[in-house]
Amino acid sequence: MRFTKMQGLGNDYVYVNLFEETVADPVALAVAVSDRHFGVGSDGLILIGPSDKADARMRMFNADGSESEMCGNGVRCVAKYVYDHGIAHKPRVKIETGRGVLTLDIEARNERAKRIRVEMGPPILKSAEIPTTLPGDPPVNAPLVVDGQTWAVTCVSMGNPHAVIYVDDVEAFPVEKLGAAIEHHPAFPRRVNVHFVQVLGSGEVRMRTWERGSGITLACGTGACSVCVAGVLTGKTARRLLAHLPGGPLELEWAADDASVFMTGPAVEVFSGTWPLG
Repeated sequence: MRFTKMQGLGNDYVYVNLFEETVADPVALAVAVSDRHFGVGSDGLILIGPSDKADARMRMFNADGSESEMCGNGVRCVAKYVYDHGIAHKPRVKIETGRGVLTLDIEARNERAKRIRVEMGPPILKSAEIPTTLPGDPPVNAPLVVDGQTWAVTCVSMGNPHAVIYVDDVEAFPVEKLGAAIEHHPAFPRRVNVHFVQVLGSGEVRMRTWERGSGITLACGTGACSVCVAGVLTGKTARRLLAHLPGGPLELEWAADDASVFMTGPAVEVFSGTWPLG
């Protein structure tokens, strides 16, 4: 089976082109290829296949085999793949995701996609739809008790659930310990992606992520979008935001009419190879 390794700000996935390949068990394949010692090494598996409503359909599986609705860095890489490999070689493509059909604008150089702007759609702000049992639509600075300590949490969904916590020094913060505990907290019935954010200014933040099903990752596109929305909801940051993630920066904007969130960032093809089946 042919595969392609791609990354967006270091958030790396193994991509399989279902226009040409067949995957019988994506859950088992995701676990196998994601292993960084015995597999290809990645944050998960993304399948690119035919769609009856878009240029291609994306399915995303985390490193533990669980399927997620969306991945912002992943969908940028899907757009690059369909553009570069001739599935839809045009400046604007549409990708079907668990979030719905997203529109992506491609900045190309030498016939290769380099930067991609994604219209991520409006944030989901009703607690029951995020989903979370924390109070508020959405929960803003809602108290969450973890190991006897209370944290102020703002929750947003971008098709997948996110919890945002503001801290003074994100580099020194124990992301792994608290991230794992919050991911599996009973307040989040479908688990949650957790983001720890340090405000650098009204238009700039630094963030680190504990990703549901994968652990610490270098970047999370939907998470950065949620941080943009959370900053507006809490009054901490503006609608246009530069987010510094460990893998690099993302440009974000939550439209003034509270409609779509826009995300702009790179997508990179790392290498291709063959995975043995059976």
